[in-house]
Amino acid sequence: QVQLAESGGGLVQAGGSLRLSCAASGRTLGDHAMAWFRQAPGKGHECLAGTGLSGETTDYADSVKGRFTIARDSAKNTVYLQMNSLRPEDTAVYYCAADVTTLKVKTSPRCWGQGTRVTVSS
Repeated sequence: QVQLAESGGGLVQAGGSLRLSCAASGRTLGDHAMAWFRQAPGKGHECLAGTGLSGETTDYADSVKGRFTIARDSAKNTVYLQMNSLRPEDTAVYYCAADVTTLKVKTSPRCWGQGTRVTVSS
């Protein structure tokens, strides 16, 4: 089973940018579809972005479309979430997730990271 570790969270002003990283160990990310989720205070998990096994296909939630980008670096066994034009409502704990298919990773992923906190100030 792949182990995931997120990093890159922090405090940023509205309008700013952050890049989150999700480093994998134990298995290659090339065997997995990947997704980024977030959980805001008092809310459930929201799937933000997903990418298939090859990384050639991506899709996004309407709430982040045009602002966030998911990307793989196979050489580093890492998936990224580039977040631009951040808003206070983007404040949440962000998680990466992995599973064997795009459908599974976006609905009920088997593997989760520990999360990284993002706070956007107004």
